[in-house]
Formats: sequence, C-alpha cells, structure tokens
Amino acid sequence: MKFLFASDSFKGTLTSEQTVALLAKAAKAVFGEIEYSGVPVADGGEGTTDAVVAAENGQWIECEVCGPMMEKVTARYGRLDERRAVIEMAAASGLPLVPLDRRNPLKATSYGTGELIRHALDMGFTDISIAIGGSATNDGGMGCARALGVRFLDGEGRELEGRGEDLEQVSAIDVSNLDHRIANAKITVMCDVTNPLCGENGATWTFGAQKGATPEIQQRLESGMVNYRDVIRRQFGIDPDAIQGAGAAGGLGAALMVFLGGEMKSGIDTVLDLIDFDSRLEGADLVVTGEGRTDWQSCFGKVMQGVGERAAKKGVVAVGLSGSLGRDAARIFDHGIASLMTTVDAPMPLEEALGRAEELYYLGAVRMFRFLKAGMELKK
Repeated sequence: MKFLFASDSFKGTLTSEQTVALLAKAAKAVFGEIEYSGVPVADGGEGTTDAVVAAENGQWIECEVCGPMMEKVTARYGRLDERRAVIEMAAASGLPLVPLDRRNPLKATSYGTGELIRHALDMGFTDISIAIGGSATNDGGMGCARALGVRFLDGEGRELEGRGEDLEQVSAIDVSNLDHRIANAKITVMCDVTNPLCGENGATWTFGAQKGATPEIQQRLESGMVNYRDVIRRQFGIDPDAIQGAGAAGGLGAALMVFLGGEMKSGIDTVLDLIDFDSRLEGADLVVTGEGRTDWQSCFGKVMQGVGERAAKKGVVAVGLSGSLGRDAARIFDHGIASLMTTVDAPMPLEEALGRAEELYYLGAVRMFRFLKAGMELKK
C-alpha cells in the first residue's frame, strides 16, 4: 500500500509536519515497512505560508515593513519559484503584532501588506497569492493600496494615510499612480469568508470587536466604510457589497479586487493547487488527513473538506484523525472522508489533552491503522 499523509496543524500543539512524522511512525509499527509521502497542508489561514513553503521546498524572503500601527516590523513571505510567491497579510498587518492595550482599528493600517506585495514585485514575482486572515485592520484595504500608489483624498484634496479613521473622510480615489507592474501580475486572494464590505454581516460588525473596537468605534467605522463603499461605487461602477469576501480582513478583500484586479479563491483550493496536491494523489491507496477539532465548520473551506473532495475525485480512500469531534462532525462524510477517529482515548481536561498531544496523536494513529489492517483482513 501507498499512503499519503496530509493533515492540518493542530493549533498550538502539533504542526502539519509533525503529524506526517507521527503517522509514518505509527503506520510502520502496524504494517512494517511502508511506502508513504507526506505534505503539510493549510486552509489559507494562519500557517498557510509555512505549509506551502515546506511542501514546495521554497525559500523565505524577509523585509522590513510597517506594522499595523506603522511601527517597523520584520516580515517574511515565501518564494516558490522564479515566478510564484505566497504572502500572509498577517505577517505585516496581523492582530498578534498589536499588544492588547493598543488594539484600535481606527488607528490600524494594512500599509505593510502593500509593502510586502511591492517587495515581491521588486523581486520579479508575477504570480502572487495572498492569504488574508488574521488582520488587525479595518481600513478597507486603503493602507495596502496606498503602499502601491493609490491615493485616497479628502474633500479638500489632501491625501489620507489609510487608517480606519480615514474611511469617513474619503472623497475621491486616484489610481493614476498605481504600480504599473500590477497590470502584468496575477493576484490570487485566499479567503474563505463571504462577508460583504458593509452591513450587519460586513467587515466592521462581524470582525471589528475582536480587533479592539468598542460599539462606539464600530459605529464610526461602519459609517466610514459606507462612505468608502459609495465612493468606489461612484468612481469605479463596482459595488463591493455585491462581491463575496469584500469584507475579509477589514475590507482588504475589496481593495485587492477593486484596485489590484485580484481573484478571490477558496484558501484550501488555492493551497492544494500551489502544492500540486492532485499529482501527489497519483498511485496512493489511502490518504490520512485531520485537524484539531472536526465539526460542522469543517465542511466550509477547511483542510479535511478540501483533501477529502480531491481524494474522492481520484478514487482514493481518505480517513480523518482529529483531536476531537464536535457538532455535526459526520457532515464531513459527504466530502470524501470515509471514517473519523479521535486522538483522545479517555475523558480528560483540555489542558491534559493539549499537553499530551504528541503522545495521544501517535496512539490514536496506531489504533486507526490497526482498524484499517483489520478491515483488510476481513476483505480477504
């Protein structure tokens, strides 16, 4: 048999690469010498660049950019080959970069994300994929666009910095100085949220509070976002509220699509394409995937869904090994996953399960492979 191991990370405990090593060890303990391959996988959120760079034997590129509060930070992005680069906006504009007592999306900007894109263009990359989860910002992507030459002007023609507080002052948008290299670059936006730019399901009311916005700040940001949306409608004939994902990352989704011509794609599908997952399925008899917790959300653009569906198309059996199962976890069976097992083997506090993650994962993998071996024996 030939195995393919392609699991998500178990947040805070096991990396995707560690699951590969543990699965290989467990499979050898049960089957003896085996043929296997393993590939790190992520869904477009945190850890995406790490997974893709590892899977493609890529390289890291570091550069100094502006953080969410315009402080200098050292960020990095991945080089996959001469043409392709992969960026996580959180590396420059992510919430973890801002201390709890300083989180305020009125003051935060996505300018550093634009600097990362500009650096990638400087390096000659023409195919740039951008994962846009985990932002500290709610600036409509103005900061990012400004770093690439777009000017946002107030009613008196003065250029705005591109922070959340500037949304309400935008009167005109000048794209005449947009970096000309954008026209010849393919920009793929990795995103799995479908929120519009404005409204109760928009960027501000859905995500603003977790970025430090009080209800009063959210109201101000929403009023500003409506103004920003209306300027875009008037000047470009595009309604960001009609674009799924425009509200992602505090409105960065809108800016990447409207100003940079980016294409919004599922994060997991983009990752699986970047690592050429379909070719890795060739000749495989079994795929093992998994995640920290499997529940109803796993069917909405997560790793197990993506891996299971790709495996099913190739006629390859896929099973899941997860840390725990939650509400409606069985829905994943409709997405190419044949069976599910958990790593925990007894009732225990969460702290204990996290502390013993590596041990429990290995033992769970052994149990899983023993079940698979028993099934093979029954078939005989």
